Amino acid sequence: MTKKIINKFLLLGLVLFSACSKQLDINDNPNAATAVQPELILPGAIVRSASLTVSYNTYGASLGGYIANAGGFSGFGALLNYNFTPGYLSSWGTAFDNLNDYRYVINETEGKNDLALFNAYARIMSVLEFHRVVDQHGDIPYSEAVLGALNTSPKYDPAIDVYKSLIGDLDKALSIIDNANLPRQLNASSDPMFAGNVTNWKKFANTLKLRLLIRISGVSSLSSFVNDGFASINTSVGFITEDVIVNPAYVKDRPNPTWASWGYAVNGNVANAARVPTYYIYGFYDGTKLADPGRGAVIYNDFGNASRPTPLNQLGVESGNPAIRANYSPWYTGIRNTATDITNALGVVKGPTQGQPIMLLAEAHFLQAEAILLGKLTGTVKTSFENGVKASFRYLYKDVTNVVAAGKNVETDFATYKTNNSSSHLVNFDLATTDAQKLEAIITQKYIAVNMINGDEGWNDYRRTGFPVTVPRGGRYYDIASTTSNATRPDRLPTILKYPQAEYDYNSKNVKDLNQFTDLLFWAKP
Repeated sequence: MTKKIINKFLLLGLVLFSACSKQLDINDNPNAATAVQPELILPGAIVRSASLTVSYNTYGASLGGYIANAGGFSGFGALLNYNFTPGYLSSWGTAFDNLNDYRYVINETEGKNDLALFNAYARIMSVLEFHRVVDQHGDIPYSEAVLGALNTSPKYDPAIDVYKSLIGDLDKALSIIDNANLPRQLNASSDPMFAGNVTNWKKFANTLKLRLLIRISGVSSLSSFVNDGFASINTSVGFITEDVIVNPAYVKDRPNPTWASWGYAVNGNVANAARVPTYYIYGFYDGTKLADPGRGAVIYNDFGNASRPTPLNQLGVESGNPAIRANYSPWYTGIRNTATDITNALGVVKGPTQGQPIMLLAEAHFLQAEAILLGKLTGTVKTSFENGVKASFRYLYKDVTNVVAAGKNVETDFATYKTNNSSSHLVNFDLATTDAQKLEAIITQKYIAVNMINGDEGWNDYRRTGFPVTVPRGGRYYDIASTTSNATRPDRLPTILKYPQAEYDYNSKNVKDLNQFTDLLFWAKP
């Protein structure tokens, strides 16, 4: 932690709930703001978690093979050679800022039965934030974290212990929900994610627990803990059945963070002209590795256009690499008529009013497929696998209102996808004859599904499983790593992020130096 963590409770200019907009304008430190009601803190914290999801996607996309440097830009430095400086690509500061908000809600609602749901939901979102920080850095402050002036130099807890505690936190949150007696209900203003739907919160907690259990399922020392964790999942409640999306009523002048990061700025200029898609990810759509015109056409500008192709690069190539097309984000597939007339689209970058995904339904299905493959859940692996692929099509075919666009047929395009890749076990699951091939298919399709949405999950799965396959120096369509990588591993990729400089300045007795080429997360594949 920094010596003084300042909780900024920003809504990032995004919360437009007129009924409570003035109440949400609180001072910078809610720990000193005794008049602020904790239930007013929660919606802003959820919106900020949605915004942080875009930051984590950028981190994962940068390291996991989704995005590369565009032509006409220099100074990428650490991204190209992986010589990371403290805090590079890290979301540490903003994550712990937000964790302060959730901690405030938890503290102020503890033992207050009418506010039990606010307490439980803040706990669930804290788990999301803590595990995302762990997955970037490994050991982090947890048991002594977000205590403000009570502890300005918290100890670092082992990442494995944090994971175990987070799973316990989810169980506690679910218990609070189940045992609440006539609690104050939430609505669209106080809950911009599920509009107060208690069942959906429970499903999300279960799915988050499933993600954490899958992440640690290969750690031999945790086998009993993992088995007990799976046994404790309330399968009657189940897992999410829709994409988990936050939308506090984004508008053009205060847009969705994905649109603002990868689409267009409020003035109509391209939001990010310094990045383009990689050949590596594009090859899963254009027929090089897999043929997927359905999803490719809604994700990538000028997909399949030989005369004006989508700009692509391999990370590290700085000579002859393409710039983005003037006024067009490579991930925007609508029509930009003028700076003030930019149409909505499908795919990842849909429009300024689109909701922000926190977790995709596709990921939930792939998590279940892997759990079934491991014998931890009952069901059919193939069914969950195919449901995951179809859920990916469905999300990308949705418009800004979260409705599948007219003329888009998920079942038909999924059938075409299988036909187009009739010899690939990565698409036609029956061709995966070994558990290794089945796992490869599941993880590769999840990697494709989270493309530019939850890229950190694609990167986490790669570090955990080694899938999708990368071929070091195997050519731009097959190699995730930067061409100028200084990594010493066989795959030429980094493994972890360094802690921010503030930790070395203010918490030097507890923070340790990390080597981004040799230090591993406890769940990572050697």
